[in-house]
Amino acid sequence: MPRDLETVLLRSFVATVRAGSISRAAAALGRTQPALSQQLRKLERTVGSPLLLRAPSGVTLTRVGEELLPYAERILALSAQALAETGRALTGHCGLGLHEDLAASRLHQALADLARLHPGATLEVLTLTGAATREAYDSGRVQLVLDEVPDLPRPPKWTVRLPLVWAVGQGVAVDADPLPVVLFANPCAWRTAVLDAMEGSGRPWRVAFESNSLAGMLAALRAGLGVGALLPANLEPSMACHDASALPPLPDVELGLARHPGTEGDELVDAVETALRRML
Repeated sequence: MPRDLETVLLRSFVATVRAGSISRAAAALGRTQPALSQQLRKLERTVGSPLLLRAPSGVTLTRVGEELLPYAERILALSAQALAETGRALTGHCGLGLHEDLAASRLHQALADLARLHPGATLEVLTLTGAATREAYDSGRVQLVLDEVPDLPRPPKWTVRLPLVWAVGQGVAVDADPLPVVLFANPCAWRTAVLDAMEGSGRPWRVAFESNSLAGMLAALRAGLGVGALLPANLEPSMACHDASALPPLPDVELGLARHPGTEGDELVDAVETALRRML
């Protein structure tokens, strides 16, 4: 008999990963902890491998769990989009300005799936500097901007906090003295967060590499030049830090969505905003 990935089990898995513990996920889903644990074990039996490492402090992903997570998120997003959009033929244009690190994440796939559901619509995704994003927003080329809150062209309609996580370059020892660190170049709020974390830890460290782009950061990490901070969606499985106590904790980053006031009631813009919020 063929194996199927049940969406209810995938939803339990994704909720647990996002919450960081089974008890918090159970509370968020309105279920008991034993019931949620049973669903997670059922999914692990279906996949044929453990997906989560359980500890008193919470859960972390196994390598198989890291591989399954993006598929689970996409399956859930597609299911929700199909239910919401099937039978509605949306047309028109929607421009979206995205923070570079989000443009490189699975959001692009969610938007591509949305475009496939509505072949008569045009979605335009731009990754620009703050000034260029504001110009595109003011001119009406982009109707939505998803970026760090201070860089938005207007107060956010809604915000979300996402964690920064450590990415460990291939062959890098996290107990190295001094610790080699890969940083985004100035100006960057995430750079400041990493430097503050290192200074607060009291550990010796050095700047091993700097880049003003995510592509440069990933290349440096793949080359094993040091450790750096990324959004979880951009963390490659080989870069995961499996010893959370080896490096200082990192703060969350706050992202927000600005929507052009002239687009209220535009069904295509509504659908794009919904897809973004669902993925985040």
